[in-house]
Amino acid sequence: MPTAWSLKGGLVEKLNIEGKRSGEGFVAHKAMLVNALSRAFAARVTLNDVALGRKGLLGYFNALGGSNIVKVIPSNGSASGEQAIGKRLKVICGANTSYLEDGAWIGEKTPVDFCDVRVSPNNAITPNVGAIELSEALARVLPFTAKDNNRPVLQAVNFEAKDGKLTLVSADGYRLAVVSLQYDDGEGQALIDGGELRGIVNGLRRAKRARISFDAKGERLDSVNLIIDTELIRYQWSSLNGSYPDWQSLIPTEFKAFAHFDTVEAIKALNSLRALADTKGYTVDVTAGGGKLVLANPDDKGQAELAADTSGEVGMVRLQGQYLADVLKACGGMVEFKLLNSYSPMLFTANGYQVVLMPIMSDKAKTEQNADREQKASTAEPQSEQSETETPVEETEPKPKAKRSRAKEPVTA
Repeated sequence: MPTAWSLKGGLVEKLNIEGKRSGEGFVAHKAMLVNALSRAFAARVTLNDVALGRKGLLGYFNALGGSNIVKVIPSNGSASGEQAIGKRLKVICGANTSYLEDGAWIGEKTPVDFCDVRVSPNNAITPNVGAIELSEALARVLPFTAKDNNRPVLQAVNFEAKDGKLTLVSADGYRLAVVSLQYDDGEGQALIDGGELRGIVNGLRRAKRARISFDAKGERLDSVNLIIDTELIRYQWSSLNGSYPDWQSLIPTEFKAFAHFDTVEAIKALNSLRALADTKGYTVDVTAGGGKLVLANPDDKGQAELAADTSGEVGMVRLQGQYLADVLKACGGMVEFKLLNSYSPMLFTANGYQVVLMPIMSDKAKTEQNADREQKASTAEPQSEQSETETPVEETEPKPKAKRSRAKEPVTA
């Protein structure tokens, strides 16, 4: 069975293609080769020491006719003229015979990342997680990884396997996303850069089976590899060096108001309010209660009312509009919105998926916060106040080298 593997950044990719040995080459179904190459990430493929552009090779196999069986072997010198000079591949498909020269379909701008083809025994895997479920879980947490290069730990997705659950966690400092899947195959933990995970979401949607595991034989003595196997591809990443924040303590558990509503209608309402806003980073005032959810521009330019099942009421809370839209899009369908007051983190839940969102500190929220602090101070020992610009999660290792300006960021409780 030919197996192609590629190294791109921290990702090692192996493509399992059913086939058999043929001397120094292999014989495989053309459809299997096309499927594998279409799902690979690397820009270059190496077959028997011959480097080829992956996209060009994919197009070539797609264009081949005459048979569904392809034989690929090193050029053995039987060809005449220039075809017997240098490193080449001989490709036979039915009545078609071709010679592919080293460097074909590779240009000056072709990225230098490779797939190498070799032979492995089989591609059978025993699944321990649903491929579609894993794909959807990744799609729900990836939007909330940090974009700031000074926060490498928050740029990663935290994979935790424990107590029969596989939990994926991401955070950018203002939003925290958590989704759990059933997983009864041991324990493990790994931090994987979100940028390296984005490409496999669609690949997992096309997979029939999936298996996820943690390998302690990482690049460092104390590192762990995360491995995702499908019937066609093995993905492997080395965990980042760092400690993820204590995300469990950041999920609020006390609430005074609840609202259950349709995210599709809410996103439509947000789009109309965004069109009225003067700036790209628009804000939205949200009020839940009395059987409805009200979304409004802070400058009274417009508002939208949505039907909702509500319980309790805490008044208006101000949110960053795009952050809210991202959360609602990730939740999809019906979502439950829970909040304690206008300045504390709020929780969105949908079918086991949780997103914590920090509010913007409006004048009303500051007044409410100060009143609550004064009340607590009169009945208990004074405690150190939390900074109003503190974000819900911060990485603990490694520490950022450069200071981050917070002047333009939403103020959080």
